[in-house]
Amino acid sequence: MTYRLALNTYEEVSPTQRASAEQRYRKALEATLGDATLVAPVYCAYRRLVNTYGDAPDPDLLTEHERLVVQSWQAAETAATVAAFGENRYMGEARFEIELER
Repeated sequence: MTYRLALNTYEEVSPTQRASAEQRYRKALEATLGDATLVAPVYCAYRRLVNTYGDAPDPDLLTEHERLVVQSWQAAETAATVAAFGENRYMGEARFEIELER
């Protein structure tokens, strides 16, 4: 399973700026998770947990393995967002969308 990444923003950005932000996001996401091949399966597992427990799963309701998945994805997503936009960037202005490909 692989993934496709796309930056969605309301601001006008050049193709070069878009590609650069996507590259920074992808690189940080993959580095934080440990390898590019882990992005799709961890994201898929995280989405299943969010669908089951809601957007902010209560850690007390999760098994140890489920907690690890949620914590791993959230840490990777935060690191990737900071890498792409910087620490002081408002989250609502732009978002990355991940689409799984089989």
